[in-house]
Amino acid sequence: EWTASGGKIMPMSIRKCDYHHREAYLDSLEVKEEGGKLVPDSTYFCLDTEENAFVGAVNIRHRLNERLLHAGGHIGDGIRPSRRGRGLGTEMIGLALEKCREMGIRRVLMCCDKDNPASARTIQKNGGRLENEVLDGEDVVQRYWIDT
Repeated sequence: EWTASGGKIMPMSIRKCDYHHREAYLDSLEVKEEGGKLVPDSTYFCLDTEENAFVGAVNIRHRLNERLLHAGGHIGDGIRPSRRGRGLGTEMIGLALEKCREMGIRRVLMCCDKDNPASARTIQKNGGRLENEVLDGEDVVQRYWIDT
């Protein structure tokens, strides 16, 4: 559905491994040790239990490296296109912020492309304050901080 709509599957953690191989996929969802570009992270799924359907996901990076501090942040999230505009992203980020608080992350960085105002609104609805905009390759990325 994401691909058909011309978008990319977000967060990246749910597309980094082929989901057809269940065990390998599940093992790939959490990074336990820091290495290379990766930091320890956890991925959570948003499911519609009435329809037994995948709705979205959120990825929490337990700490930031230089790359994530520049234009990645602590939280990456995504809602499937057919379920957008219903407040699910806002609610999902709110739950992720609770997890961050439980992990001891007191100040959360969230980033989004400047050309994605819907994502910016979900961050702002969760208390995000725009710090600045940076270039990440050819993309302008907005960096928001949220106190948990």
